[in-house]
Amino acid sequence: MSPTRFASEHKWIYWGAIVLLVGLAVTGVVRYASVKKNNETHAKADQLQEELVKAGYPSPDTDTVQQILGTDGGPVCEDPGSALNTALWKIHQANGATGPGMRPVIADTKAVQVERIVLQVYCPDKLDDFDEELKDLKTDDTVRR
Repeated sequence: MSPTRFASEHKWIYWGAIVLLVGLAVTGVVRYASVKKNNETHAKADQLQEELVKAGYPSPDTDTVQQILGTDGGPVCEDPGSALNTALWKIHQANGATGPGMRPVIADTKAVQVERIVLQVYCPDKLDDFDEELKDLKTDDTVRR
């Protein structure tokens, strides 16, 4: 039995080993990207928690922050200065009534500060747009603490 004859009879072993190695390589790359993203998400969530505690706010749950904001800030950073987001934000800053009883209220300063902190951590490049949109918004200490 010559070595070439043995090799030609058992090609499926070589092909199987190649497929297995390629599959393991692809799995390794996918897992690495997932772990890297998870570590980055965790680091940003920790940074946000530190900034909020430093500013005097309670620390949110890490898992919740990771799920909602991810690595890029999610919905908060999509377009914080757009007219629609600003309009929706102002509607939510109302007295809670519906229909003719709905009245705008003066937004609490701390609520605006929290969103600003989130933008500082997740998308600092959009902070100027946010400040520009909210410079005309009247805020005050309206929530009892």
